[in-house]
Amino acid sequence: MTGKAEAKLNEAAGAVEEKVGEVTGSRRHQLKGAARRYPAKASYAAQDAADCVIKSVRDNPVTGLALAASVGIVVGFLLGRK
Repeated sequence: MTGKAEAKLNEAAGAVEEKVGEVTGSRRHQLKGAARRYPAKASYAAQDAADCVIKSVRDNPVTGLALAASVGIVVGFLLGRK
């Protein structure tokens, strides 16, 4: 949960810095804010997707096992080819 809170905090801080740059006309602050905001937003989305996958595997362990086995077979096949 700490990762999500940190990502949200970085997103908010980036948005504030970006707005400060817009108000003051500082292109540097706008870029720094955007550079801080968007990776945090992507990190939050990735963590949310991982939580959804974990929940779905806990609800349907057989489906998760079958999916993991099929991915393993495909990766093994691709790595075994020469």
